[in-house]
Amino acid sequence: MKKILTFVSIALIGLTAKAQDASQGLKGAWFVTSQFGYQQTKTGDAKNTNLSVIPIVGTFITPSVAIGAGLGYINMKSDLGSTTSGKTDLFVIQPLARKYWNVAGSLYFFGQAALPVITGKEKESDTKISQFGLSVSGGFDYFVTKNFSVEFSYDLANFTSTTIDPKTGDKTTVTNFGLAHMANVDSAYLVGGSNLTTPLAVGFKFIF
Repeated sequence: MKKILTFVSIALIGLTAKAQDASQGLKGAWFVTSQFGYQQTKTGDAKNTNLSVIPIVGTFITPSVAIGAGLGYINMKSDLGSTTSGKTDLFVIQPLARKYWNVAGSLYFFGQAALPVITGKEKESDTKISQFGLSVSGGFDYFVTKNFSVEFSYDLANFTSTTIDPKTGDKTTVTNFGLAHMANVDSAYLVGGSNLTTPLAVGFKFIF
């Protein structure tokens, strides 16, 4: 009887410890990812592209909530045939927070809120560009292994304030709000003030 009680006690301790570990989830884990976005539009001989690469580092502060920050680069280019009519290099600083929900097995849905700050210059016209805003996105994160996942996200809502400061002429400030907005990468953003970030992104995440 004494041996049985000892065995049951050890089993209960083991199950309790396992339950406590499971309840912790990813709390305390760090992750590294790099979001990649690409968009292209063509009209006749005119082609406009928007490429963004934003490495992100973060940590899980609870089993399902993570905070982090991204530091990245955006390149926008407008070509008319073989001639480049506009080329813009932008740098991004983006603090963010995420909430995860398990869908099934290794598949998770997440919601993200970010505060991107963007600054740079359009080289052809020597125009300075800066933007700050709030972006809310949703996406899916599939854990291939416990240390590696693939994620897909889409911009659901965003608010931005863009300042366009040409070398000559008046400064322009544009306020923009969009729901499920497809950003327009045409060089007309210099007069129309569209968003400078792409709405669709894919990335790979490493957890350690």
